[in-house]
Amino acid sequence: MILAEVNLPLRSIHATDSVPWWPLAPGWWGVIIAVLLCALLVAWWRRKEKARVARVRAFFDDDVAQGATEAERIGRMSELLRRAARTKHKDVEQLQGAEWLGVLNKGMKGQPFNGVMGELLLDGGFRRNVDPMQADALQNIARDRFVKWVRDV
Repeated sequence: MILAEVNLPLRSIHATDSVPWWPLAPGWWGVIIAVLLCALLVAWWRRKEKARVARVRAFFDDDVAQGATEAERIGRMSELLRRAARTKHKDVEQLQGAEWLGVLNKGMKGQPFNGVMGELLLDGGFRRNVDPMQADALQNIARDRFVKWVRDV
């Protein structure tokens, strides 16, 4: 049989219809659900971490507020910082002066415990008169250090 003799009805080339966007294939539904679950998990974890940080900040502030004078407040700040430092550094109880301030400044932006705030933390618990504004500023810095150490545990 010769090919020329076969009479086949041929049509011109037709483009197929494009694949519709909707409804999505089952695999895409799985991907969407997985992404949503991951987003919900991250949001839950962040909320939980914020609540934990708020509890630690409240603990610090409540403990410091029990001091009747500014000197007692500074003494409480120093005690809390030393207790938190024990979880991160060995033999921190023996550190004094510049060595202790160096541990406090480690990992903090701007070395906040250098200068006046460092001196106030070192000897403010033994002073007769302490400026309340300086004590409040020291409390903010000490709270940040405390939260960072406790949060990393």
